[in-house]
Order: sequence, then C-alpha cells, then structure tokens
Amino acid sequence: MKKINFLSKLNKKGKLSLVEPSEEIKQSYLAKSESSLASAKILLNNSKFEESVSLAYYSMYHLLTALLFKVGIKSENHSASIILLKELFSLDNKLISDAKKERIDKQYYVGFTLIKKDAEEIILNAEAFNSNIIDFISKINNKDTINYRNNFKVIVGLNNNKEDKWQTLLCYLMSAILIII
Repeated sequence: MKKINFLSKLNKKGKLSLVEPSEEIKQSYLAKSESSLASAKILLNNSKFEESVSLAYYSMYHLLTALLFKVGIKSENHSASIILLKELFSLDNKLISDAKKERIDKQYYVGFTLIKKDAEEIILNAEAFNSNIIDFISKINNKDTINYRNNFKVIVGLNNNKEDKWQTLLCYLMSAILIII
C-alpha cells in the first residue's frame, strides 16, 4: 500500500502520468540503453569500475523507460519506474533495484572498494535484464497497451468518482480475463 500511495502522490505532482504511447521515444531510449551498456564495457576494460556500474544501471533504466513509453507512461522518478515494473507489468525488479543501489553507493559515497568482478557482475545482470525487457516489449500488442494503461489508472487512483471507479474496475477485470484467455 505504501508503494501505491507513493505512485499516487507522484501522479498528483505530475511526475508520473499517462501520455500518448510513443514508438519514437521508445526507440530513442533503446538506443540510449545500448550506448550506456557499450560505454559501461569500455569503462570496465579501462579499470573505471565505479563509472562502469553507473552506466550499466542506466542501461537498465533506459530500457525500463522505453517500456513505459511503449504503453504511454511518463515517469520522472527512478523508484516509481522500478515499482511499476513489478506492480504494473508483473516483472521481477530485483536486478534493476540492486543495480540502482550499487549505482547510488558508488556514485555518491566514498569508502567502497569496487573490484573488476563486481562491475562485471553488474554488466552481466544488465545484459540479462535488458534481454528480458526487450523480449517483453516486443510482445506487447495494442490490447496489452490498453490493459496496462487501464491498470495504471487503477494503481495511481486516477479515477476518483464512483462511476469512473466502477468502469476502471470493470476494465481491470476484463483485462485479467483476456490475459487468462
């Protein structure tokens, strides 16, 4: 419930919202993701482990952003995006959550000893995460997009009057039925 309240507050502040789905923006974030991962590998090979970890995380985050724009959701908050991965798309968010924590630790704090093996592991995790998200994005169709958008409305509490709530609940139930079928 705490996560849902957080998402609802971000929505009210305009930091999390429904927008038109955009293939162009999705493609731009896919390209940013590829570039970040390639840069992470270059930095790793040049013993810049902290920077490598940051870019491996950003590779994952840019792909998550591409997924959100695929269905028409704009998120200006990393934590919200990661929560939506699990709550809206029912996908495991552990790899990106761990990478975010590592990025924050390495980027903002001192006293951490980072070895090549640690950076290599995060890059491998980024590759696995990215592969799963790219596969997931490729399978989203128009019906899925409608369902995700309707479920997003439910999650962030966009419908406040009783009639809208019933319509949203009905859409949510129909989405669940369609998924089962």
